[in-house]
Amino acid sequence: MTFHPAFVLLLGAVLAPLIPGKARNFFVIALPVVAFTLIAGLPAGTHGQLTWLAGFGDLTLLRVDKLSKAFGYIFTINATAAFIYAFYLKDNTQHISALLYIGSALGAVFAGDLISLYVFWEIMAVTSTMLILARRTSRANSSAFRYILLHILGGLFFLAGIVLTYQHTGSLAFESFDWIDDRNAGTWLILLGFLVNAAAPPFSAWLSDAYPEATVTGSVILSAYTTKTAVYTLIRGFPGWEVLMVVGCAMALYGIIYALLENDMRRILAYSIINQVGFMVCAVGIGTAMCLDGAVAHAFCHIIYKSLLWMSAGAVLYRVGKSKCTDLGGLYKSMPWSLWLGVIGALSISAVPLTSGFTSKSIILAGAAYEHLFWPWIILEIASAGVFLHAGIKFPYFVFFAKDRGHRVDEAPPSMLLGMGILAFFCLALGLYPAPLYQILPNYGTGAYDFSAWKFEKVVTQMQLLLLSALTFFVWIKWLKRTDTIVLDTDWFYRKGGSAFYWLSDVTLNALNKITKSIVVDTWLKNLAQFLQHGPARLLVALQLPFWSLDGLEGEELQAKRAAFYERARLGAFPIGFTAFLAVLILALLFFF
Repeated sequence: MTFHPAFVLLLGAVLAPLIPGKARNFFVIALPVVAFTLIAGLPAGTHGQLTWLAGFGDLTLLRVDKLSKAFGYIFTINATAAFIYAFYLKDNTQHISALLYIGSALGAVFAGDLISLYVFWEIMAVTSTMLILARRTSRANSSAFRYILLHILGGLFFLAGIVLTYQHTGSLAFESFDWIDDRNAGTWLILLGFLVNAAAPPFSAWLSDAYPEATVTGSVILSAYTTKTAVYTLIRGFPGWEVLMVVGCAMALYGIIYALLENDMRRILAYSIINQVGFMVCAVGIGTAMCLDGAVAHAFCHIIYKSLLWMSAGAVLYRVGKSKCTDLGGLYKSMPWSLWLGVIGALSISAVPLTSGFTSKSIILAGAAYEHLFWPWIILEIASAGVFLHAGIKFPYFVFFAKDRGHRVDEAPPSMLLGMGILAFFCLALGLYPAPLYQILPNYGTGAYDFSAWKFEKVVTQMQLLLLSALTFFVWIKWLKRTDTIVLDTDWFYRKGGSAFYWLSDVTLNALNKITKSIVVDTWLKNLAQFLQHGPARLLVALQLPFWSLDGLEGEELQAKRAAFYERARLGAFPIGFTAFLAVLILALLFFF
């Protein structure tokens, strides 16, 4: 019987609170190792199905192929390093949330149908929100609120797309949609839901808003899973959709511009995620076997070096307690290991030869060039050089060098350094010897393309771009002053829009309440109360007057009779016969109307 690797972490999340002290930390570290071992042993073509509602088919919870296994490998490798990094933690909330989040990400990449994918997709949204809330600050709470609202919106797009797609095709299988034949409202909505999680503008502000407000460990884990799960779904479902080339190029440039403007070191890294995911989205849009493999390889390497950079920034935040570049500087004296391990991540994200970023990003650039796609190729080349400016130089320079702010702190804890060391090893190992990475790519070795990163002209071109970027940075460094400013992003619209909506609702609804109170409560209800108090009694007296006149009552005797009857009627002391007559009359009127 095949055991689903996602459930190793999901069940581990249930058991983790029962394990005391540091034993829990060892237990949490062991879970992704076990999951990795299970993934390695899964034969391609394995399907685990669950029968559900008749007429809708089966849920395919476990679909195993080279694509799902590649993402499963990197998800578990990164989780192991992240939990080692977080060995200092004593927070059950973060352990449970992280395990559920990573487990649901694994569930998503192995899901073979849209319903299973949607369920894991939504679990990811909820549990990732918990990693933001775990910081327990007002800023984190506000960011988490905006974060979950955007992901609910993306989930609704996805769910609506599933319904329309099932109505159109009669199938819930999650396979690739054809750019020509499958374009309809359902597939567009599914694509839109995926792009929300991929942080494509204008839905990208949730990432730069929320990730920097999460805990030290939470940010490391968040940086690896949501956007890369979205990349996986795009590779699986939308290869060759040309619109993604435009979206990817826009993301690559958008992330660079905002990262260069940003003052907060963790927001710099957050915008850098958008930039790097742009490369992968563009590669999916090109859709050739080479570019799809490039997207998988770059997602694999990106998770490693980006987590390493977040770990370096997290170590600084953990020791110094500050995140803005204007508050940092001179930390190379106190935290040299955090610096140099972070520099390896910075060199990798910049695609410096002999690092993992070079061996993965080169596949995408070569794939665009082979297809003679000049504009995507030139934009990605420019973006590649721009990455070196913000993540390769700006981040380590302003945090660890620049003006010394006098922070004299201890080096990061040993567990943090060990976690960083593991990822730094992968950054260098996959740069020096990328064959193990290439072997797990879906189309590598099938004869679909021929590629080698180590071409003389490619290495020379890349080094020229990097040196030009470095020269640009240091020539303009006097003008690249750190300023404590706020960078406006697309979230400005719904932040201000939300405030405006609240104000408008407050004004209009409260005004409507006042008008309603004036008309209904103060006038109508008051008059109705007076009528109910005296009206029925007066009506009954009026009805009795003809009968009293027939009895010969007049003058003072009539007035006394009317006053006594009026008082009994006002108090509800009606004769039984008269009450029965009114009941029959009312029932007759109800029946008539």
